[in-house]
Formats: sequence, C-alpha cells, structure tokens
Amino acid sequence: MTKNIFRSMCAVALAAVIGMTVLVMGVLYGYFSRIQQTQLRMQTQLAAQGVELCGLDYFDGLDIRKYRVTWIDRDGAVLYDSASDSAGMEDHTDRPEVRQALDIGYGQSMRLSATLTERMLYSAQRLADGSVLRLALAESSVLAMLLGVGQGFAVVLVVILALSAFLARRLTGRIVEPLNAIDLDAPMENNAYPELEPLLRRMDAQQQRLRAQKAQLELDAAEKAEAEAMRRQFTANVSHELKTPLQTISGYAELLQNGMVRQEDIRPAAGKIYDEAQLMIKLVADIISLSHLDEGAKDMPFEQTDLYAVAAEAVDGLTAEADRAGVRLSLDGERVALRGIPSLLHSIVFNLCENGIKYNRRGGHVVVSVAGEDGWGVLTVRDDGIGIPVEQQEHIFERFYRGDKSRSRQIAGTGLGLSIVKHAAIIHGAQIDLDSAPGQGTTVTVRFPLQQE
Repeated sequence: MTKNIFRSMCAVALAAVIGMTVLVMGVLYGYFSRIQQTQLRMQTQLAAQGVELCGLDYFDGLDIRKYRVTWIDRDGAVLYDSASDSAGMEDHTDRPEVRQALDIGYGQSMRLSATLTERMLYSAQRLADGSVLRLALAESSVLAMLLGVGQGFAVVLVVILALSAFLARRLTGRIVEPLNAIDLDAPMENNAYPELEPLLRRMDAQQQRLRAQKAQLELDAAEKAEAEAMRRQFTANVSHELKTPLQTISGYAELLQNGMVRQEDIRPAAGKIYDEAQLMIKLVADIISLSHLDEGAKDMPFEQTDLYAVAAEAVDGLTAEADRAGVRLSLDGERVALRGIPSLLHSIVFNLCENGIKYNRRGGHVVVSVAGEDGWGVLTVRDDGIGIPVEQQEHIFERFYRGDKSRSRQIAGTGLGLSIVKHAAIIHGAQIDLDSAPGQGTTVTVRFPLQQE
C-alpha cells in the first residue's frame, strides 16, 4: 500500500507537469504563429508600397534574407523571385494567397513550399496595376521553440519531481501508520488505543474544519462568479470598441471593391481604412499591456532610471501630435533618479500627455514637470483643456471609461490609457492625485517613492 501511494503521487505529479508543458507549448506556439502572420502582413503592405513607387529597382540592395519575395503579374507570370530564377517558374495564379489577393486585394495561406521544401507563411497584396506582391516566411517549428525553452522546463521538471518524491514519501508514512491501527469509520468511538485520542479528536475537528472550508469554497465560488461577470463585461467592452472601426473598414472596403469610389477619393478612403486599422492594433496592444500589468509584470526588471529623461523621451515622441492639435507641449524640472521599469514609466508620461493633448483646445498648453520632494519623485502633467466634472473623476481610471461622451466619439483612442497609468503606478508603489474642473483644465500628479524594497 505504501509503495502504491508513493508511486501514484509521483505519477500524478509527472502527468501534471507533462500536461502543463504540452498546454503551455501549444498556447505559445499558436500565439507566436499569429504574431508572425500579423508582422508578415505589415511587411507585405510596406513592401507593396515600395514596389508601386520604384518597381524592380525597389529590390536592389534590399536585405531580404529572412523573407522570400515574389512579384507576380496579373496573368500569373513571375516578374521577380528572391529565391529562384523567375524565368523558369510556373504560373502562380493557382496559389491560394495569390487568388485571394486578386479577388479581394489581400490573401494569406500556410503550406509546404514546393520550391524551398519547408513550411512557409505566405502573404500577398494586390498592387494598383493588378499585379501581386507576395512575401513568404519560414514558420518556426514546435521543435525549435521547444529547444529554445527546453532547458528551463527541464530544470522545473527535475525540481517538481524531486519535491514530489520527498513529499510523497513523508505523507505516505504519516497516512499509513496511524490508519492501520484505528477505526476510520468512527474515530471518536475507538477505545482500543487511548494514546491516540488526541489524534482522533483532531480527526473529528478536521471534519468541522472541512465544513468551514466548504463554506469558504462557496464564498470563493461566489467571488469567482463575480470575477467572471467582470470578465464578460470586459469582453463586451472590447467587442464594442472593435465594432466601430471594423464597420468603418468594412464599409470603405466594400465601396472600393465595388468601384464606387472616385479616383481622387481612393487615397483618403485608404487612409481612413489605415487609421481605423491602427486604432484596432493599438487597442489590442493596450489590452495585452493591461493583461501583462494585471499579472504584475514580473518579467520586467526594475532598474535605476532618470524620471526626467523618461519624461523628455515621451514629450519628444508627442511633439508632432501636439503641433497638429495646435497645443504647446513643454517639459521643465530636474533630474530625479529612482528604481523603476523604464517602459512603464514612459507609458505613464505618454498616456497622461496624450490625454492632455486630445482633450484640449487649439492654443492650449500641456506642461510636464519632474521634481524630487521629501523622498518622492513627483511627476506632474498639467493642461488647460476641457477639464473633468467632479462626478466623473472617480471613474476616469476605469477601463474604457470616457468622460466627455460627445467629444470622445470624435477623438481616436482606446479608452485604456489611464487604466494603464493606474496599473503601472501600482506596480511602482506610486500615488496618483487628480485636480480638475470643467473649463479649467486638469492636473495629474504621480508620486513615486525613491526608496523601494
């Protein structure tokens, strides 16, 4: 019995580790495959613009070692191929991605390449003259990814198995020895071994604790249901935010497909499609960032950082946007050294400044200040824009919340910027203060502790 229990515990631990490894590898492989497809589509669109502008000269001196580039005429003839001699290549109109590109303007597929004999991702873009530019990228295999993380998983496996064996051996001895000598059906009625009475009383008390734990589990289930409701609400919000740009893209694409757009309006229509696509990409990036922050961003190490330098970089990145909006963006203060995560500090400054620009007026100002005060690094972002009503101020850091509904519909944004600011501040142990009034602007102050454990 002892050996059976010991072996069963070890087998369960091993099965759990193997199952977890397979599940994690499957999820990671799918995620990185989608990332590869998205990046390949963006590269194809950029390359298509270059070919339309420069023709074959675009490929001269171009570093395309990672990609296979094929330019196909509308009749299927290969005009250029970076991996083979285009003169001897067969008709490419039967390729799924090429047919799709010819039909709707863009196509993609995944298959074994007959020329390169490896699994490839294909992305094709139709050009203005009816030809098709196709990019191909070798897909990373599961084995390659497994080899990349195999050492870490091996260490975890060894540690878990060793710990499981140790715990299983100890637990087996403790379970088997007393249970062989008592009546488990009626622990309080066992009179054969009075010296075991404390153990029997503990077993009886354990039953009472189990009842208490059951009540706790029911409470946990209720909390889990509440969390699930919040998750559904978040999903509904994401779906709502994606619906509008998708409808816009679909509408313009349908007009272009049906030839209902005048020649001089094609570029503005394409620009609108691009803008809405960029909005969706930013929304997805913000959602990923928030998910990362919800998990504590444990893979992002703290390091000695100059808060003023981080603010200067964020201000510099928003100068062009401020100029377009007719808003003056400036930075003053002093260098403040603190331990932080540079990318998250940058997100805080960037999102606060971006909001100050968006919800401002032409001729307005956004002033960023950095100072050290009594053991705190103080970041202040002040604007003289439209301001926030008092009744809305407690909600502005919620996900997808927008105060000025009428103006928010006119301003491109994901509604997640201030939520990212809040979570990034929590990770740094920072405090956020808000001072705002309608028509008088908004001041947001973030205080970072200069001494962190």
